[in-house]
Amino acid sequence: VQLVESGGGMVQPGGSLRLSCAASGFTFSNYGMSWVRQAPGKGPEWVSHVMSAGPIYYAEPVKGRFTISRDNAKNMLYLQMNSLKPEDTAVYYCYARQYANNYWGQGTQVTVSS
Repeated sequence: VQLVESGGGMVQPGGSLRLSCAASGFTFSNYGMSWVRQAPGKGPEWVSHVMSAGPIYYAEPVKGRFTISRDNAKNMLYLQMNSLKPEDTAVYYCYARQYANNYWGQGTQVTVSS
């Protein structure tokens, strides 16, 4: 099983980034997928979740700025991040879950700074 994130980097406040997560080794379409972030010195914070087919959820701090999407044909998860703020600085992780099975990616760093 592998979850490989990409697309992180450094951006100025107000900028945009698109994160990607490539999944392999499990039936991607059957899993709920999430983005979770961890800022320096803080605990993990759930960002967004998309069910295997249907509902999408966002944490309040990112509502209206971030958009999660998935492509089950390509086994890909995405996070479009717009209007980025310094407080969005964190390592962003891709997370897959189906019942008791859950998997994490290695994370990708996002830094928002002028």
